[in-house]
Amino acid sequence: MSTPTPPAETVTALARRYRLELDMGSTPGTPLWTLVPGVTEFTPKIEPTQQEVTTYDAEGWSEQAVTMLAWSIETTIAHRAHPVTGKFNAAQEALRKASRSFGAKSYVSIRYYDRNGADDAQQGLALVTWEPDGGGPDEVDTIKVTLTGSGPLAEITNPAAGGGTFAAKTGGDA
Repeated sequence: MSTPTPPAETVTALARRYRLELDMGSTPGTPLWTLVPGVTEFTPKIEPTQQEVTTYDAEGWSEQAVTMLAWSIETTIAHRAHPVTGKFNAAQEALRKASRSFGAKSYVSIRYYDRNGADDAQQGLALVTWEPDGGGPDEVDTIKVTLTGSGPLAEITNPAAGGGTFAAKTGGDA
């Protein structure tokens, strides 16, 4: 009896591997991807809707089928302001403004990907919920942002792919 070969994948991925960007472009078809800075938590989700499809042929076992997918991102951001002017970051402000809008202005185009270049990158259109966390006088200003997908979450080519190996990208601000 032979011993199974251990997997080659022994490095644990870090949660901070994700980068979130917002399309700040004003020309349709010409995106201007802009970093959403200050991300302190990031949780992408895809939730299936399952329907029972059990028939007599299943011999008493329940059967299910996925009939729809919904996606969302829950993230917390540190609210960023310019050190001299005090103006809030433009990408963060675009999210806040979209959360208070109706119609086409309530949607944002986002993408997120593995900043180390792994094959993990998605893009989609989302509605925004902007919820300041509040807090005491000794706390920083953080915002809970929920991006609720409208339509498909498309897999895209990772913008950080290519140009080096994982080992080369893990140093510094990887």
